[in-house]
Amino acid sequence: MTTATKETMEFQAEAKQLLQLMTHSLYSNKEIFLRELISNASDACDKLRFEAISRPELLKSDAELAIRVDVDEKKRLITVSDNGIGMTRDEIIENIGTIARSGTKKFLEALTESQSKDTNLIGQFGVGFYSAFIVADKVTVISRKAGEDPSQGVCWTSEGTGTFTVEPINKESRGTDIILHLKKDEKEFLDGFRLRSIIHKYSDHISLPIIMKKTEKVKKEDSDETETVVVDETVNKASALWTRSKKDISDEEYKEFYRHISHDFGEPLTYTHNQVEGKLSYTSLLYIPKTAPFDLWDREQAHGVKLYVRRVFIMDDAKELLPTYMRFVKGVVDTDDLPLNVSREILQQSPIVDKLRNACVKRVLDMLGKLAKKKDSSDYQTFWKEFGRVLKEGIVEDHANKDKIAKLLRFSSTFEDKEEQTVSLDDYIERMKEGQDKIYYLTGESFAAVKSSPHLEIFRKKGVEVLLLSDRIDEWLTSSLTEYEGKPLQSVAKGNLELDKICGKNGEKKEEKKTDPEEHKAIIEKMKEALGDRAKEVRASVRLTDSPSCIVVDEHEMSPHLKKIMQAAGQTMPDTKPILEVNLDHPLVKVMEKDEDRMTDWANFLFDQAMLRETGQLDDPGTFSTRLNDLLLKLTEDKQ
Repeated sequence: MTTATKETMEFQAEAKQLLQLMTHSLYSNKEIFLRELISNASDACDKLRFEAISRPELLKSDAELAIRVDVDEKKRLITVSDNGIGMTRDEIIENIGTIARSGTKKFLEALTESQSKDTNLIGQFGVGFYSAFIVADKVTVISRKAGEDPSQGVCWTSEGTGTFTVEPINKESRGTDIILHLKKDEKEFLDGFRLRSIIHKYSDHISLPIIMKKTEKVKKEDSDETETVVVDETVNKASALWTRSKKDISDEEYKEFYRHISHDFGEPLTYTHNQVEGKLSYTSLLYIPKTAPFDLWDREQAHGVKLYVRRVFIMDDAKELLPTYMRFVKGVVDTDDLPLNVSREILQQSPIVDKLRNACVKRVLDMLGKLAKKKDSSDYQTFWKEFGRVLKEGIVEDHANKDKIAKLLRFSSTFEDKEEQTVSLDDYIERMKEGQDKIYYLTGESFAAVKSSPHLEIFRKKGVEVLLLSDRIDEWLTSSLTEYEGKPLQSVAKGNLELDKICGKNGEKKEEKKTDPEEHKAIIEKMKEALGDRAKEVRASVRLTDSPSCIVVDEHEMSPHLKKIMQAAGQTMPDTKPILEVNLDHPLVKVMEKDEDRMTDWANFLFDQAMLRETGQLDDPGTFSTRLNDLLLKLTEDKQ
């Protein structure tokens, strides 16, 4: 309910900081302000059109939705008006008054010293309205909610400093007028031709007519004389871009439409436009961005494509049309086969939506497949760097498309020893050694940790490639992706390794020397006894060539790294014990064999050292440090 008096309110501290950035021309391209205001007006009209499906009285006699841009050169005013949904007093304060959204704080935290990068961020964070203060020293917003009485209008005004005012006002028409009082040095934007060129450049794809006044000379009735009249002119094409034939749409128009729906000021990486008629009739226009949005990892944030039914906007975030692991996709889906009053509940239960979803998933995977097959792989590497971890979720979530997704995966490996993930599973299979029938991998909490892991020693010696997996999702990925093209995936840190059949670097099929467990059975038993219940088993290692010990687990047990992740998330884990493998040819182990009096200290030291390397932490680092110091001192004393 509106109040009878004007109220002055203060912006929050974050809003003041944001407005100061805008006032000092954060945008490197000032003309973007018009694009942002027109985009907001278009959204307001879309929302009204959707509301009017169930409440047709909202449109009443003003059923033709449109956006107007007017210029008053004498008063230095630009007005962007729409006859859309409009706002109440409370909504105008919430939406453009306090700027109290959590995204604003994240936006400020994400700002850099680069104007171009900051420009890209503004649209993504939903604060594009405030770009008006780049060219205006005062902004007035007059709005009335559709369906409300004219007396329920509201006027919001701010000079972009520390305060804004809100007061009731009488507004005969529904919708919103945004009035920009231009700064003295922004005269260029009072030129109608300049504004038209901006609209053509950025907003030609808007499906609503964008109207400006123009003067033209016409003949007087029954006379050869002419007179000057003011008429309305639709400046843009005013047709939904996705409904037009692909051959009639330029690449630049596709890119500008992407900017409109994504609020990303950059260009998309690639896109696909499909118009399908038959048992299921729909049009989809789907884009892959070049850069990840700030909220990609925010599970609470709404993700999804825009849904239209027969060109009528239904919702912004139709997450039912794409799986969660494709939440990076932007675009539009327009179908003739759903009811106009479709709700989320209907979407979740509709077989038509299932078919649309399957079709969209196929389009996206095909689009990524084409990108991955390009001779110049830089575009796909750009995609993988930004969204690879998200796509990996598809292996766990989308069993039906697991093979297609697996072909798109990229990894680091010992082939190049670089952190950049460029190796596909097909690349790996092409390089497999003679006699090798498994795809070997190793998971860990960082690339540095897996690259230097002792589990790789025998594989490096034989020249057998190992995939190095260090993303958090990789533990779940490998539990779901157990084979590829008939080749089992095998962790080099689990179970017993059978490497005898694999040819090494020089073509040999066996190592020159193999440890005989029977020969060292006594020392193995003594270590097991010394460790007690800390280790499930102690055994001679075939993995190690340079390190004295390592931790392994049984084939189907949870890795120490995954166990650590689950515990950090508050999960209660079963009390399983690791296996300690020992390199019986290592000098430290040989010293241990001769030092039976200190067997307990040596065994626990080798166990703790291996556990530290495996997990990066120990339950009792103090005891480990004391034991290490004592062993070093005693070894020094023995030499004296």
